Amino acid sequence: MTYKTKGVCSREIHFELDGDTVKSVEFVGGCAGNTAGIANLVCGMKVEDVIKRLEGVQCGFKGTSCPDQLAKALKETLEA
Repeated sequence: MTYKTKGVCSREIHFELDGDTVKSVEFVGGCAGNTAGIANLVCGMKVEDVIKRLEGVQCGFKGTSCPDQLAKALKETLEA
């Protein structure tokens, strides 16, 4: 799945789910080390747990962040 981000340095997030578990995540753009770290940390986690941990995380004064955008992407997927 692909999610177009808003308000952050990364342009989009590619992710794959295996049922209710995050199988893979890749951020396009953004802070390479941070986004790779987040992607590696959430792989194998339950979608709901990722949303709970990352939703609302902010980057500076942006009001959102790459982790928050991932939470939004996962939330939208659950609601679809």
